[in-house]
Amino acid sequence: MNASNSVKHSRQSRGDVIFETVNVILLGLIALIIIYPLVYVVSASFSDPIAVTAGRMVLWPVDVTVDNYVQVFKNASIMTGYRNSLCILAIGTATNLVMTILCAYPMSRRDLWGRSVLMKLMTFTMFFSGGLIPTYLMVSKTLHLMNNWAALILPGAISVYNMIIMRTYFMTSIPYELQEAADIDGCSPFGTLVRIILPLSGPIIAVLGLYYGVGHWNSYFSALLYINKEAIQPLQLYLRKVLTLNSNQSLMDTASDEVARQAMRAETIKYSVIVVSSVPMLIIYPFVQRFFVKGVMIGAIKG
Repeated sequence: MNASNSVKHSRQSRGDVIFETVNVILLGLIALIIIYPLVYVVSASFSDPIAVTAGRMVLWPVDVTVDNYVQVFKNASIMTGYRNSLCILAIGTATNLVMTILCAYPMSRRDLWGRSVLMKLMTFTMFFSGGLIPTYLMVSKTLHLMNNWAALILPGAISVYNMIIMRTYFMTSIPYELQEAADIDGCSPFGTLVRIILPLSGPIIAVLGLYYGVGHWNSYFSALLYINKEAIQPLQLYLRKVLTLNSNQSLMDTASDEVARQAMRAETIKYSVIVVSSVPMLIIYPFVQRFFVKGVMIGAIKG
């Protein structure tokens, strides 16, 4: 009798079956909407320009070729921009993490005088910005950082939101008794941070590093404002030029009599540039994926 009841209860009702079926269909459609453009871009980057322009390529590559990538890597401007973006990514992310850690740790200490007031002042800055024009005047006229990578890093050296997430991690995931024990043993606050807190904070550092890194890699507007010299421009400015301003001919290192074919090739080179510009983030993400869920969940805990 009990066995029959358990089988009966284990069966799903008709409403549950309909609900799950609708969910699967909707999620499948959403997945297709998200995945198809990505697959199309990658396939187009490996396809013959004539096939792409003629509309013969729908999903998979047609007349596979790597000539598009050869043109991309032969272009000096793209390689210079790639190098500049990697340097900005490394320097900017390191600066962001150092500033965030040095701010979050004192704010997590119970013995910090005026912690509540400081926290309210920092939170206040999340709702109001200085404005585009005042920020530009400060960076260009007051700090004289035009055509300097510091103009891309220092104005956003710390995110209050990320600082709050790291502060919450310090307060909830690391026992405060460890800090008290270190204080009793004569360890300075900075020594406690370096020897105890940071070794236990790998997940949150990895996740916030990814947040900051993606922000630097995708950012182009600050460079558009403050960087005029092509030699120090990041890849994102060149990518914007190719995609938005249709400066396709700048990708061609040598002139060709086949003007029509070159124009079609320029269209497929756009896809190749997009793929190449996405590679660093695709390489970094698997290394921090195991920390991602834990680090993101920290933000859901009241601190």
